[in-house]
Amino acid sequence: MSPPRWVIHLPTTLTSLDEATALAVALRDSLGHLTVIDFGETTLSEEDHQSLRTRVWCDTPLDGPGRCPHPNAHPGPCALDRS
Repeated sequence: MSPPRWVIHLPTTLTSLDEATALAVALRDSLGHLTVIDFGETTLSEEDHQSLRTRVWCDTPLDGPGRCPHPNAHPGPCALDRS
């Protein structure tokens, strides 16, 4: 049995889903090199409705190493590039 993984809940003062998503993208872009952070599992929730979570990225496993880095529910096929 592997040890439990820990989740860091990071409250913000942002007031819109778009702003919170932009912050998540900026954090992934600046800290994505850290292998201890699983950005693919990033979700967002309103402060008073934390059980209702919005997934940020698709994170579908791809053939070979890697997961889809596109936004959740993106149009078109999954791919490794973020364009």
